[in-house]
Amino acid sequence: MTGSSTPLAPAAFNYPGHGGNAGIGVALCHGFTGSPLSVLPWAEHLARQGFAVSVPLLPGHGTDWRDLSRYGWQDWYRAFEASYLELAAGTRECYVAGLSMGGTIALRTAARHDVAGVVVVNPGLSFYDRRVRYIGLLKHLQRTTVPAQEANPTASATEDGDYSLTPLEAVHQLSRLFRAALRELPAVAAPALVFKSATDSVVPPSSVELLRNRLGSRELEVVSLPDSGHVATLDVDAPLIFEQSARFFLHHAAAARQPASPPEKPAPSAPETP
Repeated sequence: MTGSSTPLAPAAFNYPGHGGNAGIGVALCHGFTGSPLSVLPWAEHLARQGFAVSVPLLPGHGTDWRDLSRYGWQDWYRAFEASYLELAAGTRECYVAGLSMGGTIALRTAARHDVAGVVVVNPGLSFYDRRVRYIGLLKHLQRTTVPAQEANPTASATEDGDYSLTPLEAVHQLSRLFRAALRELPAVAAPALVFKSATDSVVPPSSVELLRNRLGSRELEVVSLPDSGHVATLDVDAPLIFEQSARFFLHHAAAARQPASPPEKPAPSAPETP
């Protein structure tokens, strides 16, 4: 956990947990073109509560934008999956969580593994820009684009490791990840908590509608963030995300430890009269 005013370099975050919550793991995933710095305050809040927390730095991220096109969506997914599996091996129950593309990766992890629950913030499953449907062709005509910008940002400018340029090859990989995650949403059985910013100009509302329609879990709660933009974990509503996600983890961890109620014995039948 950090207290320096010096800008931090993008790096993985790991905390082993302490006290009664050390047996509860939370694997957190950052977003596309970003780094763990975008979810670091969330990770640190959970660590202060005693949770065991892991935030990997995804391949091609946190270095130079040119590195992003050297990896595919499966590389990003496998890096997070490995982090989750390592954390799950050392904890009693393990949750997955993520921001933006990190939410997409967390959902796919929940579809493929027996996670205790999933919490996502502005998860990506669709695009505003309709040109993405032609990205397989466009990437050969144009090498890069600029990241989507918030029209009226509500958060202060921060150094969270985001790239200033995005390779179109990486956008193509992102679109393939979205399609893969959508196919597997019906396999998600774990309880899910979704935070969605009202002023998100990066991920459209259709992403949450797709989630509502396709998620296999019978327990889904969507919480609106009225005062935040896309990177809500660094914005006005961040404390709400931190507090409600911690309560979600604690609630479901406590429920998992409750012993199963024994089946009720049938009432004895009245003796038959001769």
